[in-house]
Amino acid sequence: MPDPQEYIHSGILEEFVLGLTSEAESREVVRMASAHPEVQREIEEISASLQVYAERQAPPVCPTVKPLLMATIDYMERIRKGEWVTYPPELNEQSAITDFSEWLEREDMVLLDDFEGVYAKIIGYTPQATTAIAWLQYGSPEEVHDDQYEKFLILEGSCDITIDGTVVSLLPGDYLSIPLHKPHHVKVTSAVPCKVILQRLAA
Repeated sequence: MPDPQEYIHSGILEEFVLGLTSEAESREVVRMASAHPEVQREIEEISASLQVYAERQAPPVCPTVKPLLMATIDYMERIRKGEWVTYPPELNEQSAITDFSEWLEREDMVLLDDFEGVYAKIIGYTPQATTAIAWLQYGSPEEVHDDQYEKFLILEGSCDITIDGTVVSLLPGDYLSIPLHKPHHVKVTSAVPCKVILQRLAA
């Protein structure tokens, strides 16, 4: 059996943690770790160091990703349980809040008590369009859409949407479409969460 210290400095443990060792090499590492506590400790330290490095190098995750993913899962589960598929109208300059009464009056389209940040309930989905009721507590960070148009109809509260440096202030009943390739972010300006119809359309 190899000398533990030489084995630790051979580089095989780093390869093992990264999943680069062969089946035979992996079996040998497991045997060495079982027989020598210092080898096991080294494996744990390498794993911890790589985890820290990975977390530091990972790009920041947009805080809207998780709420929209959870909204998608919720919508799929509702459809699975028998909810009728519906097709909300496409947002445009003439859109009114009453156009969405069918969904806004539903008892399940409400904000969670423990809401924080962003919350959404999808009310319609096709490969070309996703429509949701969304609540924003503070706003959303800057993003750019290259393959989909993002449209808003304000239902409650107020917000400022900054598009490529230009600020647009929105109140209930206001509509706005975000152009492609333009950086934009949302800042809630009301004491209550800004409730919106959010629609994303394939470009």
